[in-house]
Amino acid sequence: MSSFAQVAEYSAKHPKPVDITFEYGTAGFRTIGETLESTVFRAGLLAALRSQSKLGQVIGVMITASHNHERDNGVKLVDPMGEMLQQSWEGYCTDIANASSDSQVVDILASITKLEAIDMSIRPKVAYARDTRPSGPLLQTALEDGLAALNVEATNFGIVTTPQLHYFVRCLNTANSPSPYGVPTEVGYNTKYGQAFLRLVDGKPLPSTLHIDAANGVGAPQVRKLADAIGSPYFSIKVHNSDIDTLGKLNIDCGADYVKSNQRAPAGTTLVPAGRYCSFDGDADRIVYYYSDEHGIFHLLDGDKISTLVATYLRDLVAAAG
Repeated sequence: MSSFAQVAEYSAKHPKPVDITFEYGTAGFRTIGETLESTVFRAGLLAALRSQSKLGQVIGVMITASHNHERDNGVKLVDPMGEMLQQSWEGYCTDIANASSDSQVVDILASITKLEAIDMSIRPKVAYARDTRPSGPLLQTALEDGLAALNVEATNFGIVTTPQLHYFVRCLNTANSPSPYGVPTEVGYNTKYGQAFLRLVDGKPLPSTLHIDAANGVGAPQVRKLADAIGSPYFSIKVHNSDIDTLGKLNIDCGADYVKSNQRAPAGTTLVPAGRYCSFDGDADRIVYYYSDEHGIFHLLDGDKISTLVATYLRDLVAAAG
């Protein structure tokens, strides 16, 4: 039995919902979680082919919908150095997600294999993880079927933040290089970035406590682990909105998107003038900072605006230098 014949058998377990069109964008696929079973299964197939196209390097798959409502979920692929999926492959993701039959799924895989000149004898490798959403276990099972269908060497990192998965992928792909990026574990992640943080703040005045709104998502337990690893008054934190066990709380009246969109503090946080406050989104790959002035007025330190100001300043310097 060919590997693609095996794909058809697995695919039959995860039929595509009728009358739904999926599209892979910057954030991958994202919609109501229960409708994504076939899409996540097929993302696993694409991750396998992407790994083979990269001569067996590890490709990441993250199951998350970031700042979206808890009922939503999504999936995105991570390229070998921890970067976003190469844009030319986004179309492949959309095509296979919308295949109307198991046989069409196989035909699309065969077409990609030919177009990308993929050596199917290479054993693909995939690392995957998910956030805390209730639809996560269902979609993880679908993904694992996709990986099994193409005999993928798979590593499950469990429930972690999206930045952690990106880090793990890069670590795995540089492990045997002259400059390995780090140790692909939670402890390795916290040690690398914790030590970098301490080098950055060494000799600076001690800051006040940082209040972190964790959006009732995976960032809550992970940032506490980071604080334990740093073990320094330079990283004194208090975590708010950290309930990852109660259904219906994720990103509700809290989180980075809520704070930015509403220009107000999240639920469960009272701003004190001169206090330090920030908010994660549901998978902790986004952060916003804000504060209250002495009149109790909310101020967002808007990262998009700050980036634009920095870019404009650099542009002016380049122009002035000729």
